[in-house]
Amino acid sequence: MSKTQTKDASKIDIKKYDKSFLEKLLEQMILVRRFEEKAGQMYGMKKIGGFCHLYIGQEAVSTGTIAALDLKSDYVLTGYRDHGHALNCGMDPKSLMAELFGKVTGCSRGKGGSMHMFDAEKHMLGGNGIVGGQIPVATGVAFKIKYLGEKGVVLCYFGDGAIHQGAFHESLNLAKIWQLPVVYICENNMFGMGTHFERVSSTSDFAAMGKSYNIQSKQIEGMDVLEVYEGISDLVKSAREKSEPALLEIKTYRYKGHSMSDPAKYRTKEELEAYKKKDPILILIHQMKEEALIDDNKIEELENKAKLLCDEAVEYAEQSEEPPIGTIYEDILV
Repeated sequence: MSKTQTKDASKIDIKKYDKSFLEKLLEQMILVRRFEEKAGQMYGMKKIGGFCHLYIGQEAVSTGTIAALDLKSDYVLTGYRDHGHALNCGMDPKSLMAELFGKVTGCSRGKGGSMHMFDAEKHMLGGNGIVGGQIPVATGVAFKIKYLGEKGVVLCYFGDGAIHQGAFHESLNLAKIWQLPVVYICENNMFGMGTHFERVSSTSDFAAMGKSYNIQSKQIEGMDVLEVYEGISDLVKSAREKSEPALLEIKTYRYKGHSMSDPAKYRTKEELEAYKKKDPILILIHQMKEEALIDDNKIEELENKAKLLCDEAVEYAEQSEEPPIGTIYEDILV
């Protein structure tokens, strides 16, 4: 029987988690934040062109969910706001920055840019520039796992703007009929480009859509990385052990505009400041400090490490070669 659950906001019991696990979550969120800030800076300096959608504010979603995976057997597919997912899958910041710069050393040889981060070996299968285009692809990857008798799980991410696409509904229907090991994750950051999601949706509870297809569904808060981790873990286990699909709506917030070209004037300063008080990085630091699991020296160490990695990534991208003109005809099917 399908069920929709809304988890009440409550303090996570941090004592049950290993210190090294918590530090890794914090390290990853800081890396994603600093990488995105550096990407925004480089875009402003016109070293990055084309579309560029930053993930600032949403770091807890990809960090908390991917932490529940084994990427030797599991897979990640997402939309165009994909830098954070790529970093959390273990992709090299250098190859990501080089891709943003359009250099041949980029993960997609400089051809994909911001929206097409991809690394088949790390089971990060994109990065998709078409709204909702990754959803049927992820469903196909889950079918491959089921067909070959593998034990993997697919996490498929998309925004609130993509949930009304027909491909979403067709994919959920097939996933239930065929009992595919896939968890569909709606990162509801409240705005599809500049439109508040409630203006274009018949329901404000996207998790309820799972009822239509009789799949396990729930809604959780996405600004607390531990709540995200706990919210996804049982769904991943169910998908892996029972080949049971699920829909997870994660309520989150982006601090920047939809893309680098969006000044985000459709929301108030008061709203933005209120959500900045729910910064996922600060929440985890506060939780760890309360239990004396981290101090300012360690936080500074993680910050310096992330900044160094991002500086090295920019240097690598700037020194890398442009794609030779002949590569325009490579990597294509027809």
